[in-house]
Amino acid sequence: MVTFADVAEAAVRLSGVANRTPVVTSRRIDAALGLHVELKCENLQRVGAFKFRGAYNALARFDAEQRSRGVVAFSSGNHAQAVALAARLLGIPATIVMPHDAPRSKVAATRGYGATVRPYDRYTEDRAAIAASLAAEQGLTVIPPFDHPDVIAGQGTAALELFADVSALDALVVPLGGGGLLAGSLLAAGALAPRCRVYGVEPAAGNDGQQSLRAGRIVTIEPPQTIADGAQTTQLGTLTFPIIAERVTDIVTVDDAALTAAMRTLAATTKLVVEPTGCLGFAGLESLRETLAGTRVGVILSGGNVDLDVLAGALRP
Repeated sequence: MVTFADVAEAAVRLSGVANRTPVVTSRRIDAALGLHVELKCENLQRVGAFKFRGAYNALARFDAEQRSRGVVAFSSGNHAQAVALAARLLGIPATIVMPHDAPRSKVAATRGYGATVRPYDRYTEDRAAIAASLAAEQGLTVIPPFDHPDVIAGQGTAALELFADVSALDALVVPLGGGGLLAGSLLAAGALAPRCRVYGVEPAAGNDGQQSLRAGRIVTIEPPQTIADGAQTTQLGTLTFPIIAERVTDIVTVDDAALTAAMRTLAATTKLVVEPTGCLGFAGLESLRETLAGTRVGVILSGGNVDLDVLAGALRP
């Protein structure tokens, strides 16, 4: 099992390597929502997303043979870039399995960090099976995007920093895809702020996490159609689900229109560029505002890697 001790060890491993991202506030946002909102800006993390934390923490624990053989990962973009950069920093060959419709900027960045990209069709092919086949053929180590103990521990360091930098939070709102960030955040909250309520937010078109929480078991869905490309997962992980099911306060959903509005608000009010998936937590505040009225709420902005045409469309009135 992954514990808070693993998160604390990951924080030491990441010290001086990952950015300690800032926390941003806005009186306009607070007034509009009736909350005091603390935005943890993981869009300003290395590779532009929190994923660097988990990727580096996992790869830094490779032994000499694993490092020489290389790593294979699968991702729509941010985990891809994170593994690619972590591998470059640690001198490890990297192969990334990416969907053919992944944002062009994320594919270009992944290749720019030196990784080999293996495209696939997310609607007809199994990315995990492709990665497993490459691992068996080439002796590579598979690092999945969320369902791995070292990845979960690394992702939890974002919330660990937030609790260290901000006075007591009443609630924490976290984007939810496969559950690595939410699971790690729950471990940090349980140890550092046990009274803090923690909410996950996922796309309405891909609410497998919400369904799983209600059913008490992992529910698998078809690949969702949503602009939140980093949350187009079909199920929670076997490691992330038990942590989430035991500890999360609730999981809520938002539609694509709410994500677009959130991108616009953050750009106009805080001057932050945040990708649709990164906006999930912030967009979820609208449905939670009555429940959390008058409280201090932390929100993790999980990434900022958005294609310029998507950003331009979101900024148009």
